[in-house]
Amino acid sequence: MYLSTIGWSRTADGGDGPGRRLPAIGANVFALGSVSLVTDISSEMVTAVLPLYLVFGLQLSPMAYGVIDGVYTGATAVLRIVGGYVADRVRSHKAVAGVGYALSAVAKLGLLAAGRSVAAVGLVIAVDRTGKGLRTAPRDALITLSTPMESLGRAFGVHRAMDSLGAFLGPLVALAVLAAAGQSFDAVFVTSFCVAVLGVVLLVLFVRDRRDVQPTTVTVSPRDAVALLRAAPVRSLILAACLLGLATVGDGFVYLLLQRRQELSAGWFPLLAVGTNLAYLLLAAPLGALADRLGRLPVMLGGYTALVTVYLLLFGPLDGWPLIVLTLGLYGLFYAATDGVLMALAGPLLPERLRATGIAVVQTGQALAYLVSSVLFGMAWQAWGPVTASRVAAAGVVVAIIATAVLLARPTTPVSQEASR
Repeated sequence: MYLSTIGWSRTADGGDGPGRRLPAIGANVFALGSVSLVTDISSEMVTAVLPLYLVFGLQLSPMAYGVIDGVYTGATAVLRIVGGYVADRVRSHKAVAGVGYALSAVAKLGLLAAGRSVAAVGLVIAVDRTGKGLRTAPRDALITLSTPMESLGRAFGVHRAMDSLGAFLGPLVALAVLAAAGQSFDAVFVTSFCVAVLGVVLLVLFVRDRRDVQPTTVTVSPRDAVALLRAAPVRSLILAACLLGLATVGDGFVYLLLQRRQELSAGWFPLLAVGTNLAYLLLAAPLGALADRLGRLPVMLGGYTALVTVYLLLFGPLDGWPLIVLTLGLYGLFYAATDGVLMALAGPLLPERLRATGIAVVQTGQALAYLVSSVLFGMAWQAWGPVTASRVAAAGVVVAIIATAVLLARPTTPVSQEASR
């Protein structure tokens, strides 16, 4: 039995002593990273222009945008559990992930038919997020099944770096398409669909399932999935993920607040996401490796500390380009230190045959909490104004950091295969 990396401890193999070589990141991780890179170009093309389109084009109120933003991430979060459970049940993470990628690709065309109808846009976004919900847990489970446990931080760091490269390029492609097509949002949606199809092709051709590391004689039942919740380490991790999700404000809100504070023109708005993704791209792999060496929990909590600073900077003493550069840099650091690191925390705790299901439960809890957070922040903005709402959000993150440190600070042994039955 390997040692857990959920606490402040070093890696399971005892650290990085003299002469020790770090395990290489496998080809499957790079293949999955390539799929995510291409898919994120597609999705970020839409994400980069969507807040501007909804708030300035359709004249949505902050509260209405909060509902849409919450739907974008959390409304179909329960399907993460469905995707994870089905992947474990049929023992084909690749197939379930492929369905999710394909569904999100088709949804891009749905935005063409939605037009200026807020209800239709919300429905299409829900379909797109359904695809993301189905694919995320099987994909992350494949990363854990394709990587030695002591190198999960590096593996997720490399994957998230490739993913963020796509997120970095997506808004730039969107700007190029808008410029070439006379500011036509339809052209962005069509181009996004074509790029998403390429991602599906890469998945089919280059990603391999890892059936060899999973039990072949034991089937997965709903009772097995429910039994995971009886394990104290899993419950603590889920609760921590929910608290952190509840304290996190959506990207769109951060960029809208920054845009209004600096009075940036609409043409600059998509570049805010580019700045965040550039920092994410540069920091994801180094911070993943640092998490393997020093402990995954302190790196993740450090990322949320950066998020507190972001919320305070939005209405702090800095102004102009120093404010923009520092805010976006810290925002990218937040993502680099938390996104993949949380999954690296979860992987060692979960039995292989329920890996996708367990990861899905953690992601679902956090996504549902994020849905609540987006709606609440939109209401707070509308009722109290953006300054008070941002400061309350910063205080919420501080509380979540303290609670997470208490919940996850003690080293914990993983859940065994037998205990999950």
